[in-house]
Formats: sequence, structure tokens, C-alpha cells
Amino acid sequence: MQEDLTNLKRFCFSETQTALIDALIEANGNRRVASEIIGIRERNVYSMLERIKRQAAAKGHAPEHDMTKTSAPGFIVKGVSTLYDAEGELKSQWVKTTSDGQKFELLQDEIKNVFSEWKGKGKIYAPPKIQDSELLTVYPMGDPHLGMFAWGEESGEDFDLKIGEQNLTTAVDRLVGCSPKSENALILNLGDFFHADTMDNKTRRSGVPLDVDSRWSKLLRVGVRTMIRCIEAATAKHHKVTVVNMIGNHDDHTSQMLSIALSLFYEGNDRIAVDCSPAKFWYLKFGSVLIGSTHGDTCKVNDLAGIMATDRAEEWGETKHRYFYTGHIHNRNVGEFPGMTWESFRTLAAKDSWHAGKGYRSGRDMYCIVLSKDAGEIERHRVDISTL
Repeated sequence: MQEDLTNLKRFCFSETQTALIDALIEANGNRRVASEIIGIRERNVYSMLERIKRQAAAKGHAPEHDMTKTSAPGFIVKGVSTLYDAEGELKSQWVKTTSDGQKFELLQDEIKNVFSEWKGKGKIYAPPKIQDSELLTVYPMGDPHLGMFAWGEESGEDFDLKIGEQNLTTAVDRLVGCSPKSENALILNLGDFFHADTMDNKTRRSGVPLDVDSRWSKLLRVGVRTMIRCIEAATAKHHKVTVVNMIGNHDDHTSQMLSIALSLFYEGNDRIAVDCSPAKFWYLKFGSVLIGSTHGDTCKVNDLAGIMATDRAEEWGETKHRYFYTGHIHNRNVGEFPGMTWESFRTLAAKDSWHAGKGYRSGRDMYCIVLSKDAGEIERHRVDISTL
């Protein structure tokens, strides 16, 4: 048993899977004890172990003289080239790998294991009686940066996890109150919902240090709770609520965690739809309206109309009013392009020390935008940070 588990360890794709194998080795294969060691439910030990076994079967076991792992985490083996010396002893070896293509599936499984006990626990409210099916209210969230810490003496205003949660939920409550009773609502988190993506408190891509308030696990818990409060506020006014969490440059992974956690929490609730796609671009057709969205960190504004027309050629031809909503730059900008209007949205978050030092002084607010199936945008409402 110990030898088999040790061999399986080579095929783990994540730290959680490796921790599970170590726990099983420590527990002499006892899955109940292993579940207690790493703090997950016993039934999840079975599912995770089966996945590791499938990973091992898909790769095939390496030869006994193989001095390397068969591949790096997140990659699969394409082939192995081995060089032997004159005595037939292994001298060196090259393991050729390719991207797994299942990293998101693996991430989904890991998150589902963590949140499995919350499955279907979301409250189901009675839908409002009077609705206008011709209208859609969009609630764009510009870069909430929950968990960011700012010291007022340094950056001009205090900001922390508690303030971020209060500002966002209060703004959504106010805007829901302003919206007409449209049948459909879209909560559109434009990315960077979380300020930090890991416990290291650095951006994943560039390694820039971040000013973060509180422990990372608390940040995740508060983030999920905050979005649940926003969703439930919207369900009091709208019959159908769609939730989209775009992937930002601050929350590549935690944005996906947020979507999967919410989708499990509201499983079985046909009034709430949570999009779990890992794509960087997202679209919605509503009558003669086409909405596109991305965080804004991976493409140029001037390219957005062409990207939309290419990605959604059929819907482009069927619609008259096309809008692309982005975040990232923390400024409100509007641009008209042939066939499409682009808009970026401000954040409710205060400036951290870096932005304050660089001279950024954008306003802070949040909108709701009311769209008609036939006429496109017909009204909008704004909440300024000074009123929260």
C-alpha cells in the first residue's frame, strides 16, 4: 500500500493532491484518518484519489530507472528520450511534455470538493409578481479589489476588507432600488473582484507585492458572502439573475473559485444562473442587444469591435445595439466604434499606496444600466462613493 501510494505521488497535478497522498501514507491508507489530517470530507478523499489514479493511468507509469518526474504539474508526457553510456547505464533523459488542457477541469474539481457541503444551500425567494420581460438591468462591478488595504495618511483614505464589503453591498442595494422591475438582471463582475490571488500577496503574472488586509482564507470567505448578498438583493427585484465573474489580472484563480462556489450554492435554483466559463471574453444577446465583456488587461480597446464581430458573427448580424463593458483601468471612458460602444467602469475601492504615489485620482462610483430589447440602453442610475 505504501509503495503504491508513493508511486501515485508522481502523478499529482496540484498541492492538494500531493497533500492527500502524504496524508494517506501517514495514515497507512486509512481514508477517514487522512481526511482528518488534511481537513476535507472523507467522501472527497475517494474522489480525489480516483482522479489521481486516472491521471496515472493516462500517463502510464515511468520505468524504474527514470530519475525524473514524468512531467511538471499541469502537463502531460508526449515522449521520453533517454541516453545510455557504454555500460548501458542511464546517463540523461529528456521528458517532452505538452500542456494538459485539463487544468481548469482539475481546478473545478478541487473547488467543488471544498464547497460540496454547500451544494444547493442558496435561498430560493418567491419571484416578484410584476415584471417587464422587455428589459434587462445590468449591474457592472468595476474592479472591487476586496481585501486591498489602504492607510489614509499615506493614500488619502482608509480601505480594508470590511469597508469594501460594506461599500459594494450598499451600492448594489441602492441601485436595485433604482432599477425598474425588469424581468432579467445581469450582475457583471468585471474582474479583480479579489485584490490577491494567493497567500503570497503578490500578483501572479508579475509578482508585484500587494497591500492586503486580513488572512487570505478570510478574504475568500468574505468575497463569497459579499456576492451572495448582492445576488439576493437582485432576486428581490428581478425574476432571472445571471452572474458573471470575469477573470482579472489580480484574481486569475480566485475569480473561478467564486463562480464555482456560487454555482454550487445556487444549484437547483432556476432563477439564478452562474456562468463558470474560464474564457476571457463573455457575450450575451438580449433581443436586438449584444453585450460583450472582458477585464481589459489582455487586449486593446480599438480591437474590441473586431473581436466581438468575429466571436459572435451571427449575433452581430442579428442585433442593432452592441456594447462592450470592461474594467481594469479604474477610469470611466466611453468610446464609439463602428457598430459598437465601449465603456470602462470605475472602482468603488480606494487608492492603495502604489496608485496614490503614481498620481491616480479617478472618481469612485457604480452604475446600473437598463437595456430594452428593441431600443438598447434607455436609462441608467449612479451611486457615488460619497453617499455610501
